[in-house]
Amino acid sequence: MMFGRFMALKPETISLTQRAVAAAEEKLARDIVALDLSNQGILADVFLIVTGANDPQLEAISTEIQMQLQKVGEKPIHREGTGGSSQWILLDYGDLIVHIQHPEVRTYYALERLWSDCPKIPLQLGGQ
Repeated sequence: MMFGRFMALKPETISLTQRAVAAAEEKLARDIVALDLSNQGILADVFLIVTGANDPQLEAISTEIQMQLQKVGEKPIHREGTGGSSQWILLDYGDLIVHIQHPEVRTYYALERLWSDCPKIPLQLGGQ
């Protein structure tokens, strides 16, 4: 992964984002996008947005991300949603917020469009 040109991001946030991306990829998440919100001064420094094909996959992605980040001592400050009821799971790690969404929910809420003034963090994903 490349994060070099986004110097406003803290190294800890970059590391967490890298781990979360790898965990999401492990559970075959698609359309992985990281947005740099560090210049916005609100919410978080990074929004990581991933898509899971179905409810069990949303839960599997969420579980894997939480397990991998817990290995470095990080637990979510807050978690919202489940794959079965909301089709959108949010994991709040403070400077990193992970959005795990069902395809239809992702299309409907279009977070990338909503935050289109924020640069995408270039990712080198495992399949590329």
